[in-house]
Amino acid sequence: MHAAARHWTDPLTPDEIAEVAELVRADARIGANPRFWGIAVEESLARSLADGQGRPVRLVVMNPDEHAAWEVTAWTSGTDRAASVGSWSPVDAKRPGVSSEEARMVAQAARNHPLLKEALAKRGITDTSLVWVDPESMTGFEPAGYEDRRLSWGSVWHRESIDDNGYARPIAGLVPILDLETLDIIELEDHGIIPMATEGGNYRSGTWGPDREVAPLEITQPEGPGFEVDGHLVTWQNWSFRIGFTHREGLILHDVSYRDGDTERTVLRRASINEMYVPYLDSDPTAYRKNFFDWGEYGAGPLTASLELGCDCLGEIHYFDAHVLDGHGQTKTIANGVCLHEEDHSILWKHVNTRIGEADVRRSRRLVISFFATVANYDYGFYWSLHQDGNIELEVKLTGILSVSGIDDGQMPRYGRMVSPHVQAPTHQHYFAVRLDTAVDGPHNRLVEVHAEIEEDDELNPYGNAVKMVSETIASEKDAARMADASRAVHWRIENTERTNRFGESTAYRLTLPHTTRLFAKPGSVVERKAPFVSKHLWATAYDPAERYIAGEYPNQAPLSAEGITAWQEADRPLDGAELVVWPIIGVHHYPKPEEWPIMPAHRIGLRLEPDGFFTRNPSLDVPPSTSGASCHAASPDASAHVHPGHGNDHHGHDHHGHDHGSGSHGHSHH
Repeated sequence: MHAAARHWTDPLTPDEIAEVAELVRADARIGANPRFWGIAVEESLARSLADGQGRPVRLVVMNPDEHAAWEVTAWTSGTDRAASVGSWSPVDAKRPGVSSEEARMVAQAARNHPLLKEALAKRGITDTSLVWVDPESMTGFEPAGYEDRRLSWGSVWHRESIDDNGYARPIAGLVPILDLETLDIIELEDHGIIPMATEGGNYRSGTWGPDREVAPLEITQPEGPGFEVDGHLVTWQNWSFRIGFTHREGLILHDVSYRDGDTERTVLRRASINEMYVPYLDSDPTAYRKNFFDWGEYGAGPLTASLELGCDCLGEIHYFDAHVLDGHGQTKTIANGVCLHEEDHSILWKHVNTRIGEADVRRSRRLVISFFATVANYDYGFYWSLHQDGNIELEVKLTGILSVSGIDDGQMPRYGRMVSPHVQAPTHQHYFAVRLDTAVDGPHNRLVEVHAEIEEDDELNPYGNAVKMVSETIASEKDAARMADASRAVHWRIENTERTNRFGESTAYRLTLPHTTRLFAKPGSVVERKAPFVSKHLWATAYDPAERYIAGEYPNQAPLSAEGITAWQEADRPLDGAELVVWPIIGVHHYPKPEEWPIMPAHRIGLRLEPDGFFTRNPSLDVPPSTSGASCHAASPDASAHVHPGHGNDHHGHDHHGHDHGSGSHGHSHH
């Protein structure tokens, strides 16, 4: 991309990443073996820049030989400047995130370490090339005397062959404590020999019997897609937005707006998956340390999966490549990292007028913007959907392989489930902290909590069925830590403080959180103290450019409970009329099932944003009737079956019966 064409929200290009990394690598202070973690645009500075100018960025570089790290500010080149490096600010050397390259380096060193080789030999394992060591985050569990070291601990796995599913064969009882800088095992815990899994865990086609027969499902759009892409600007139906991508959060949506007649009305300034926290709730010695900030301790960007392989999206697809800085300071391109496509989504609206025998129905379609991140054993799909009626949905699809532990003969798991002989899957949870920089009808918004109450006044409620909806404006940050509660029909309105609709109400979007849980950990435990933000289901803050991540800037080996949103809210800034940032926490309590082994069918959770007094009436009244009448009727032996007008399927649609096929394996995919 030429500099003149760049918008400040565009993802960093390979040239921009390379030119800044080259300048940093030329600095002598980083030593002979530097390690890098992430480069990102400094959004608060860049948002005021004209297109084509250089962009302010920051990155982290480490000198492991000197136990030193810095946050470096820099500028990429543009029409007005050459690339340059600015400040170097020291960072606690143990706290930057762990790159995939750093993880591979320490894993290889651990496999070849005499201490681990000796312990493996006791278990009959002599070929360490078939052993996996996964470096796991150590935050809160640093051994005494090593608190200042940059540490990790290893979960250890064994494969019977190169293409075996190693995550089906945990080597129970072995826990190497790893120094990420020296690539050494500083301690090796051995909790005793437990028999290995006696059953394979391969999930490839034909492993467990012949494949079933599945009829072809053709996904065609003969007139092409309904969206337009100009660089990273996307327009579709009445929606427009920009695609962004960062090292820490992965896919970003910027400047989401909806065209209402001749007016472009803003909804969100920015939307992202800001953090993911996965605590395991099992005291087993190879499980109790498992509690990860997968974004802050590793990064969504470099974990993003290329969608070149497989069939993640169907139909007429537009892909965006993603570019990140790897752990060695080199540019890494993830081909087809982000997918953009349309899906049929069943019925948009329908009514049958039985008095005159007529029906009106509109098929719904949605625009889906998605990416997948593979975090060792688990795979997470993130799907933002824009709907024709103004709704916005986020769906998270959890799949991949359960993180399991070994279990001895005759034992049953106390804090999990058996999924295979000698293999238990611990109970655990997944929390996704979403960041929504709201801009509902403009920059100044407020957060209002709404709940239902029975009308207790008998004069007003003589039949006992009257219910009132009670609204509470969240005035300031200290009151902006809220809980979802289906028993009270709790939802939230994000209101514009300056605009009203024709009924005198503030124009607004409604936020609902149907998927929540609570943390089942004792107060004061590491699991509870590490991620205090999961104690609530919704947080809100006034926009501050320095408050980027809900868990804090550097959560890896951070002091417990000291940073992030719970610290920010102590400022108690006013929220009514602020540039508002809301932080929904969606979550799932995962009590595993045998049917989720050896690979887990996708489990779906998410949130929903709906216009609530934002439009004058149903904004999808202008969606035209379907035109392909025959396509919405099932095949019938009677070739002359009557096709009633108005019941056709949209000729740009996908599945004629409205089923979700977003992760299907059949149909035409145009890459």
